[in-house]
Amino acid sequence: MAWDYFGFSRALRNITNESNTVVLNNAADISVIVIYFVVVLAVGVWAMVRTNRSTVGGFFLAGRSMVWWPIGASLFASNIGSGHFVGIAGTAAAAGIAIGGFEWNALIVVIILGWLFVPIYIKAGVVTMPEYLKKRFGGQRIRIYLSVLSLFLYVFTKISADMFSGAIFIQQALGLNIYVAVIALLAITALYTVTGGLAAVIYTDTLQTIIMIVGSFILMGFAFNEVGGYENFQDRYMTAIPSITGNISAECYQPRPDSFHLFRDPITGDLPWPGLVFGLTIQATWYWCTDQVIVQRCLSAKNLSHVKAGCILCGYLKLLPMFLMVFPGMISRILYSDVVACVDPTECQKYCGANVGCTNIAYPKLVVDLMPNGLRGLMLSVMLASLMSSLTSIFNSASTLFTMDIYTKVRPRAKERELMIAGRVFIVILIGISIAWIPVVQSAQSGQLFDYIQSITSYLTPPVAAVFLLGVFCKRINEPGAFYGLTIGLVIGLSRMITEFVYGTGSCVNPSNCPAIICGVHYLYFGMILFLVSCIIILGISLITKPIDDKHLYRLCWTLRNRTEERVDIEPDDWVEDDNEMDVEEPEEEPGFCKKAIMCFCGLEQKKAPKLTPEEEAELKKQLTDTTEKPLWRNVVNANAIILLCVAVFFHGYFG
Repeated sequence: MAWDYFGFSRALRNITNESNTVVLNNAADISVIVIYFVVVLAVGVWAMVRTNRSTVGGFFLAGRSMVWWPIGASLFASNIGSGHFVGIAGTAAAAGIAIGGFEWNALIVVIILGWLFVPIYIKAGVVTMPEYLKKRFGGQRIRIYLSVLSLFLYVFTKISADMFSGAIFIQQALGLNIYVAVIALLAITALYTVTGGLAAVIYTDTLQTIIMIVGSFILMGFAFNEVGGYENFQDRYMTAIPSITGNISAECYQPRPDSFHLFRDPITGDLPWPGLVFGLTIQATWYWCTDQVIVQRCLSAKNLSHVKAGCILCGYLKLLPMFLMVFPGMISRILYSDVVACVDPTECQKYCGANVGCTNIAYPKLVVDLMPNGLRGLMLSVMLASLMSSLTSIFNSASTLFTMDIYTKVRPRAKERELMIAGRVFIVILIGISIAWIPVVQSAQSGQLFDYIQSITSYLTPPVAAVFLLGVFCKRINEPGAFYGLTIGLVIGLSRMITEFVYGTGSCVNPSNCPAIICGVHYLYFGMILFLVSCIIILGISLITKPIDDKHLYRLCWTLRNRTEERVDIEPDDWVEDDNEMDVEEPEEEPGFCKKAIMCFCGLEQKKAPKLTPEEEAELKKQLTDTTEKPLWRNVVNANAIILLCVAVFFHGYFG
């Protein structure tokens, strides 16, 4: 068991479905999937033709032209991947509704994002989060640290979890070879990320969000119909135990007594309530307020009112996973107790190829067994949509990070065109890494997929959340404080992560022998401790070193956000357009037809952007960093934010 780190076992095992029958062998299902993919590609092409993708602002920030509803839908779709459908439903099948608290926590954090963080980012005039840190603190080391950490987190948590959950689903539904299915998915995903830039990502996200919600609602209806309503569902869940239990302790296969409570015992609970309230908020602040994938969506908005309205829409959408994923996952345990709730290692191995449990197949099994022809095809489309949507967001944002934060260090005088090509090539490299990850992810068979993602996040991200929070709200913080806070925080987080990797997390049947002083602290509590330690280090070192002058911090800190003086950058930008070369008119060769087609496809048309006068450039910069709002719409979004917070408190109270 020592090498079973959250189920990433040393030996690679293929996922073997109990019955390798192809469920999608009827015309209705196949035609629904074909129509769906045609529509998605059509939307991507429409967005590709409609927006300006031949500039950095156009490809990476959708030309700052998006309105509130695609932003809200895209925030939700970027966050909800097939990892959520498989992971949340699986954890719910194993332990009840508390996992829904992970989703509802976001209702409060999206308000913090739209009202506190995004205004600062817009005023700062930044494209990426490491770029903000560079303007705020100066120096290269923090920016490089954050870019590399973000790219690692993308691979270790987001890409790997989505690949694994997509693989489970495809295996359950199609009986296809996983490699063929996932590589085909990646190819389509890459196609419209590489061609369309952020606008294609945001429009296709919007379409996929609608399909995800409609399909999940239909499945929820079928599931509740099957168990006879909510009251029956509560009674039957508490008695859903497998028929083969061997000599295993009852607590390993009986549903938890607190299954229908969000807030659980602070010491014995599997998700203790202080961790859910405070520890999770630290993670959520990192994810929603400082993560490139999310913030990039907000920075593409027309104005600040659209950002706030998009955040509110996303908040309301985040109410849905409890009903669309958590409850169906628990119903799957009721209907298929022997399979989903299996506890005997040999039985579990037979059903899903994992000896630690089969809760991960809870949602796919519902789809395959409950949905009629045609609707089953729609639900497979939803899964593919969420997988593609999540991967698309990651690929687009990772290429932005790489291009603007790493490539410009290597080639500081790179032209805009070279940056565009570098971003697209990096997406292709990421896809190669993703495919190489499939065997590793295939062995991530533990019933703790969602725990795996959340715990890695708890070990690595609290120092980053501390730096952003203090950087925005405390102008006394300086570069040495931030850097050493990040570095020491990373060492502490890695020491816990590596220890767990060596000893394994174990399961109820085979507990881990990791020392309690290290692994005995719940990962959400560990995140809280790490956040506090990072804050103390950052503040302590900043206070004993030289402060940053106010002239470098105008519009970068909350207290200086409304200053209009010219900000003196601590360091100049790495990448500047080479205007001197633009002045010389060179005769240009007309490219051949093939080259023209490829350039058009990749958004690298040879249209030169019109040359702007200094006054026009200043006006454009002013527009891009403008956070003014019309009083009417400001009041409307503020009122809606208060309503959303009241809704969040009500739901936490009702299910608490």
